[in-house]
Amino acid sequence: MQLTVVKIVKEEKVSLPEQKTALSAGADISARLSEPFVLKSGEYGLIPTGIKMAIPEGFEAQIRPRSGLAAKYGVTVLNSPGTIDADYRGEVKIILINHGKEDFIIYDKDRIAQVVIAPVVSVKYEEVLSLLDTKRGDGGFGSTGV
Repeated sequence: MQLTVVKIVKEEKVSLPEQKTALSAGADISARLSEPFVLKSGEYGLIPTGIKMAIPEGFEAQIRPRSGLAAKYGVTVLNSPGTIDADYRGEVKIILINHGKEDFIIYDKDRIAQVVIAPVVSVKYEEVLSLLDTKRGDGGFGSTGV
């Protein structure tokens, strides 16, 4: 695989996203907060990170949950995976939701999500009058069994 470079501008005392092991697909992203943020049970919030990215053309940044937060506390990324497009230059903010039974407190520098850089295929959408039939047809949700 070719190394892809993502350029980042960050606030002072903010860490770059970090892959915690050599084979990690995602890099952890941390919260950038001036005071603790209480994410109440059943609610969601927009958490700043203090970083901006320049993602290379032909790629996107996917924001995904951290499995430990989901398994231990029921906290996950609401629009998972969230997409950061290659032409976005604003601050990366993470939409977290608390599905847990207890309020969850987020502190400055807490690792709250992970980012995966993925290739994007450009497509052209073409209008047609009908589609070729398949064995599945228009069978959706649960149509292939349990």
